[in-house]
Amino acid sequence: MDSIKNIIVIGASAGGFKAIINLVSKIPSHLPTAVFVVLHLSKESMVEVLQHHMEKYTSLKCCVPQDMEVIKRGYVYIAPTDRHMLLKKGLIRITKGPHENRWRPSIDVLFRSAAVSYNSHVVGIVLTGMLYDGTAGMSAIKRSGGITIVQEPSEAEFPDMPTSVINNVPVDYRVHIGDIGYILDDIFSKSIHNKQIPEDVLIEAEITEKMVSSIDALEKIAQQSIYACPQCGGGLWKINNDPTHRYRCHTGHTFNEKVLLESQAESVEESIWVSVRMLEERKKLLRTIAEHDHESGDTELETINTARADMIETHITRLKLAVVALHSDGTIAQDDVA
Repeated sequence: MDSIKNIIVIGASAGGFKAIINLVSKIPSHLPTAVFVVLHLSKESMVEVLQHHMEKYTSLKCCVPQDMEVIKRGYVYIAPTDRHMLLKKGLIRITKGPHENRWRPSIDVLFRSAAVSYNSHVVGIVLTGMLYDGTAGMSAIKRSGGITIVQEPSEAEFPDMPTSVINNVPVDYRVHIGDIGYILDDIFSKSIHNKQIPEDVLIEAEITEKMVSSIDALEKIAQQSIYACPQCGGGLWKINNDPTHRYRCHTGHTFNEKVLLESQAESVEESIWVSVRMLEERKKLLRTIAEHDHESGDTELETINTARADMIETHITRLKLAVVALHSDGTIAQDDVA
């Protein structure tokens, strides 16, 4: 079953559709390898569209794999939407584990599992995309003896992902897509020697596959933080020695610190809007009661309830200002929330 010795893993996000097709068209069909692709897509997207377009530009066989499918040489395996794709020795696992950096499928998940299963025989490639998915996975590949390649950021439609890798991982090649095929040919023409896989990479890959974290396992690779997971409310642990400063909860949700900050802002915003809705209802009720007080001639109660409604209106305005400030670094004027 384990006839495959060499693995190519590719990750892309925004702008990645064309970039992946372009890259796959450059991969020589004679290479002794299988290729695995993660492209960030919405749950509603049809990953088969990418497959069909890709087949027009390569002689490699393209498919969306099933869980426990045997890895075959000369195939390009594309991760299905809303599922993680992981590699075991000779096998593909398709799981619905927790999101990593708010993505499923996650580039980091694929890359980390490839590093553990194929160590020095892995080539990781990160193409165009926004934010930071793929950086931690490329670090795992590099530390496990694999080769790291990033698309030249000036060529990438969205340079965030390749730039993040360059800033955090000592990459082997920073090149245009048109040059990657030649580089791969050269890499696989040479002998490759296995390297010992770091223990923390092994542990985190195992946690991801099992889709649950034990305290004992987390203590070996992370330190408990004061933060709560924005998605499930569980405690977050800060991964040791990670270039992107990642956090992981017991459930398995994972965030680097910038994505965590954005997720916290979204959670706070949601809570604020719930409070605004409840206050709007209370304000409306107080104004209705004040009208009834006026009709009954009770001017004192009318004044009290109107003042209470006006005070709630002030609180609502302040809360709306707080929502705007969550996503802004500048000064917010009251006119912005009128």
